[in-house]
Amino acid sequence: MTSEPGDLSALTSTWPGTSALAIANQNTVLGAAGNLDWVTLIASVSKLFTSYACLVALEEGTISLDDQAGPSGSTVRHLMAHASGLGFDSDASSTFKPGIRRIYSNVGIEKLANHLQTAAGIPFTDYLVEAVIEPLGLVGFEAQGSPAHGMRASINHLLALGRELMNPTLVARETLDHATSPVFPELPGVLPGFGSADPNLWGLGFEIRGNKNPHWTGTRLDPTTFGHFGGSGSFLWVDPTRQLVGASLSSEAFGPWAIDAWPTANTVLIERYG
Repeated sequence: MTSEPGDLSALTSTWPGTSALAIANQNTVLGAAGNLDWVTLIASVSKLFTSYACLVALEEGTISLDDQAGPSGSTVRHLMAHASGLGFDSDASSTFKPGIRRIYSNVGIEKLANHLQTAAGIPFTDYLVEAVIEPLGLVGFEAQGSPAHGMRASINHLLALGRELMNPTLVARETLDHATSPVFPELPGVLPGFGSADPNLWGLGFEIRGNKNPHWTGTRLDPTTFGHFGGSGSFLWVDPTRQLVGASLSSEAFGPWAIDAWPTANTVLIERYG
């Protein structure tokens, strides 16, 4: 018999708008606040679902990390690691060539999804649903919209992906370990909202905490922690050392409130449950 999750409402009581927050291990929600079934925009947390679909495609041989994709000289590996030289939302390349600087890019992830769509011969959304959403049983997940920032999900959907990322069933452990380890580990860049980082560690679609300071995950999570946050006030992190996953959703767009609130909340979560 499992106990009721701890009440985290004190952590979210001062957050603007509607919010939900949870921390879980592989089997149990340890603490929660808000409605864990509330489906809302997850913004750039969408990239984690897109990236995981690409890992499935890599294992199937549908695509390869060395496929040419994006700007001249760029590959799937560059696109997944935000190292293609593409700008944030611009289809034009920046002044940097691929592999020179970490430039967080929505359009890069959209080009990645288009590459998979062409290679698979079916719409990317269909591939995502068949490869990830249905196998994980994510009933009510809304996969339409930009593969970089347009999906809608609940906390329970995010926790399900987080648990899959702790103990993968859809890809091999070796594939996931590679994807959540630094790719082009020497690259500097800017973590949106939190400033410059050198290095700005990223895997294949997964931001890696490393020793970045400040950071949205707070001060207590292991450097190997990986995940993503979104402009809709959402985040998902996985601490593989502690085997914990944390997730948040909000009706309030990312802003100064999140820059202050998230590190504090995540630090408290680890102090309480880590």
